[in-house]
Amino acid sequence: MNETVPEKIERLLHERVSPVHFELVDDSAKHAGHPGATSGGGHYSVLVVSAAFEGLGRLERHRLVYAALEGMIGTEIHALALRTPAVSEWSEGC
Repeated sequence: MNETVPEKIERLLHERVSPVHFELVDDSAKHAGHPGATSGGGHYSVLVVSAAFEGLGRLERHRLVYAALEGMIGTEIHALALRTPAVSEWSEGC
């Protein structure tokens, strides 16, 4: 099974932090010609809402996400913009 990069990101995050809501936007086209684009790594924006983030600060939440995607960072992923609210902090559309 050949997963696309967005599919792999989604699968890994679902396995590690069990999001109740997940959104991913591939922003790579906006960065065409950017030095990072030449390496083949994409630019992504991700919203991950998870109970796993309850009681954690922003840095700890981002570390969980980066740990889940560590094999992809610097190769398949050049840039990753994260929004990581805990379930208690999130409302649809925020």
